[in-house]
Amino acid sequence: MRGERLDKLLARLGLGSRKEVARLVRAGRVRVAGEAVRDPGFHVPEGVSVEVDGKPLALRRHHHILLHKPAGYVTSRAEGPSVYALLEGFPTRDLSPVGRLDKDTEGLLLFTTDGELLHRLTHPRRKVAKRYRVHLERPATEEDQRAFAEGLFLDGERLLPAELSFGEDPTRVELVLWEGRFHQVKRMFQARGNRVLYLKRLALGPLALGDLPLGKARPLAPEEEAALYQAVGLAGQEA
Repeated sequence: MRGERLDKLLARLGLGSRKEVARLVRAGRVRVAGEAVRDPGFHVPEGVSVEVDGKPLALRRHHHILLHKPAGYVTSRAEGPSVYALLEGFPTRDLSPVGRLDKDTEGLLLFTTDGELLHRLTHPRRKVAKRYRVHLERPATEEDQRAFAEGLFLDGERLLPAELSFGEDPTRVELVLWEGRFHQVKRMFQARGNRVLYLKRLALGPLALGDLPLGKARPLAPEEEAALYQAVGLAGQEA
């Protein structure tokens, strides 16, 4: 079975554009299975080592990057300032966000190169939980809790049940959703006559922000990848 083209593989791993990595290969700086390869179109067999300037590359089918998004950044390449500016050092060419966060929203934003994983994480049928911290203009009520649990109507459709919780200060709440519609959190509270002043996503499925600093990104740990794939019925297909 033919493997991936060398120039495509190197570009996917973030070593430059296809033209840039082609020059790298032709300069004799790349070795495959210990042998120098000068053909950018060489097909790399699966499971063999690849080195650039004597340094082995970590060959992976997919990349998954967790970002602690600050306010003021858009989840888009076309507009700015873009969240992609915060992913310096990662192979961003093929990374896509798993859902979006509004420009003024902070929190967990996951990027992946795995299209099937992305589709399953964002499809309502999979019911992947998304947990948010919300600051409100007015106190939330038990009536709000019941309305969210029953499923609000937006755009003529009933939403999936949502879990609203709060403690001594009912203007500081947490909300768990199992779907992700356009401006959903803000519109849900607006439908209840309230207004969101601050919004932060704390968790997505089995992933949590933890102590990742605001504005920083990191790759998922192997155990996080395994849990994420298991959560959407793709166990064993990570890496």
